[in-house]
Amino acid sequence: MPDAPSSVLVLLLALAFGYLLGSIPFGLLLTRTAGTKDIRSIGSGNIGATNVLRTGRKDLAAATLLLDALKGTLAVLAAGYFYGENAAFAAGLGAFLGHIAPVWLGFRGGKGVATFLGIALGLFWPAALAFAVVWLAAAYFTRYSSLSALMASVATVVAAKVFGTDALALLLATLAILLWIKHHANIRRLLDGTEGKIGAKG
Repeated sequence: MPDAPSSVLVLLLALAFGYLLGSIPFGLLLTRTAGTKDIRSIGSGNIGATNVLRTGRKDLAAATLLLDALKGTLAVLAAGYFYGENAAFAAGLGAFLGHIAPVWLGFRGGKGVATFLGIALGLFWPAALAFAVVWLAAAYFTRYSSLSALMASVATVVAAKVFGTDALALLLATLAILLWIKHHANIRRLLDGTEGKIGAKG
């Protein structure tokens, strides 16, 4: 990996690069190409894989999940390769912000779960593994996708703190806070007992 100074300009460029990559609305692009209904007019109205699934196209939902994760991974790997760890962190932050608030869609994007996972994978795979394990376990026992994501994000931060570095944990904690904020409506429904479960119709 080439060593390069983490100047303010480099960090800003990495942030911008990550934002542009993260702001690609794969869910919207895939469903529009497939000729399905505009996902912004159904369900939660966001552009993530969960809402794409509401079109009835599991293949498009899976592709959205993969691509939304990979754009986070690519952002941190590319920035890190050329400009080092700090640039990778900046690109990861940018990618997450780009996904949840893309300028092209009036700053109305997805909730960031897949992109969060992709960023964690690119920065420190044990943290991504912690996310996956906790998400799967929580989803199995609770059947709540949103609750699983919230719990998994916390596990990711803990894994980064215990097995990684303080800087990594701080970045992932920042992203986790933003992810929780984006899930505010889900949290309210979880508390009210009205949140939809995985596989539930309607």
